[in-house]
Amino acid sequence: MSSFDPPNHRYSALVLILLLLGFSVAAADDVSWTEDSSLESPGCTNKFQMVKVLNWVDGVEGDFLTGLTAQFGAALPSAADQSLRFPAAFVDPLDSCSNLSSRLDGHIALSIRGNCAFTEKAKHAEAAGASALLVINDKEDLDEMGCMEKDTSLNVSIPVLMISKSSGDALNKSMVDNKSVELLLYAPKRPVVDLTAGLLLLMAVGTVVVASLWSELTDPDQANESYSILAKEISSAGTRKDDPEKEILDISVTGAVFFIVTASIFLLLLFYFMSSWFVWVLTIFFCIGGMQGMHNIIMAVILRKCRHLGRKSVKLPLLGTMSVLSLLVNIVCLAFAVFWFIKRHTSYSWVGQDILGICLMITALQVVRLPNIKVATVLLCCAFVYDIFWVFISPLIFHESVMIVVAQGDSSSGESIPMLLRIPRFFDPWGGYDMIGFGDILFPGLLISFASRYDKIKKRVISNGYFLWLTIGYGIGLLLTYLGLYLMDGHGQPALLYIVPCTLGLAVILGLVRGELKELWNYGCEESESHTTEDPMPVA
Repeated sequence: MSSFDPPNHRYSALVLILLLLGFSVAAADDVSWTEDSSLESPGCTNKFQMVKVLNWVDGVEGDFLTGLTAQFGAALPSAADQSLRFPAAFVDPLDSCSNLSSRLDGHIALSIRGNCAFTEKAKHAEAAGASALLVINDKEDLDEMGCMEKDTSLNVSIPVLMISKSSGDALNKSMVDNKSVELLLYAPKRPVVDLTAGLLLLMAVGTVVVASLWSELTDPDQANESYSILAKEISSAGTRKDDPEKEILDISVTGAVFFIVTASIFLLLLFYFMSSWFVWVLTIFFCIGGMQGMHNIIMAVILRKCRHLGRKSVKLPLLGTMSVLSLLVNIVCLAFAVFWFIKRHTSYSWVGQDILGICLMITALQVVRLPNIKVATVLLCCAFVYDIFWVFISPLIFHESVMIVVAQGDSSSGESIPMLLRIPRFFDPWGGYDMIGFGDILFPGLLISFASRYDKIKKRVISNGYFLWLTIGYGIGLLLTYLGLYLMDGHGQPALLYIVPCTLGLAVILGLVRGELKELWNYGCEESESHTTEDPMPVA
């Protein structure tokens, strides 16, 4: 190993970052509006839809507001050019809980939430001639406006929707100042096929593939020599001896269980004590890990072609001896990480976040690895249960999905957990992001990296090995995850629910078919026979 990377710094930071990443498994999957079970009756069967409220104040168009339709009332058009623009007016009384004192023909009625039923408000607004009713909530959340048991036969023929308190305050401020406020309502539909999800899938699979083949991509001659030496050592002594200059952390069975338990504890801490400073700490760790990962990748690429550039070194206080090239690259990486940290709330910050995240994960998969399928089975099965529990089962205990709440970050400050890849929905009228947690890449990435090493040491043709098929299985698992998101109306999915069977399950099946499961199970153990007795593999 060259002296450009202080080993203790890189090792300790990456291990710490990996412990922090454990909670992010499937936590960053997109969360959109979903319906709760509500009373359905004739005239009260509408699906809840998100609505865009375009507004003009004295003829000047402002930023659109967001609303949610009721379970009753007329449907809204899906395009703005199919809707009509009406002036807005507050009702009297403001809660619309009794007959209105004046006519509202050709106006969109604005009402505060009040204490009466939503259906009652709608009937009074419609009776006064209103073209639509906007109910201003008393909080920022948009609540579902359903029907009462007495509404057995409801006939409301105007659109009814709810907007947030801040949106209502903005409209009220303009109207108090005697300004003319006009509104246009429509409910754009999201595309059935989300093309950006495909780009995110390629990013995830590409990260795992590059990490698995990193040594071959950056130093193929050294990689081939190392694999040849390992193959001879394993065939002659049944054990694996790693290059002492390389920092490798082989996960043990105990370590795998400890990792998942630690991740669960950390997730609960975030759930109960989520605050802006807590997210800030995680973001700083993310920047440090991403900066180190970017430094390692840039150095490896440069030194592949220009090895002489890394020879000139300089001694620095605290940092010790490092090459001049490494110092320059560190400065560039630090500047990049600081720039992203400052601009992390901008619309383009996803680019820097993804670059830092991918660099971090590629480097992490070079340092931490699975020694055999036995450890892989323990780790991935624990992660499988962990993911399902904290997404689907935790609401039964904590009344909320712990994973989804943590993924959403601190709503009061606008800070969110950065340990995920995200990409904007370029073709979605509602915007937003498609996201995948680092854990959904790192856990299967560890298994696929093991498959790549095994194939190289055994000199397998790619079609007869494990790496290609597990990579394909990983891609299929991600596709199934997004299919689950679509079928469940965007409810956050535990991605490992789909990925683990498509990767670990496939590896075990291939090992059984090829008669190699025993070797894969105990691969790398010093005394194969004793390990087989002490920790037998599963019987097919």
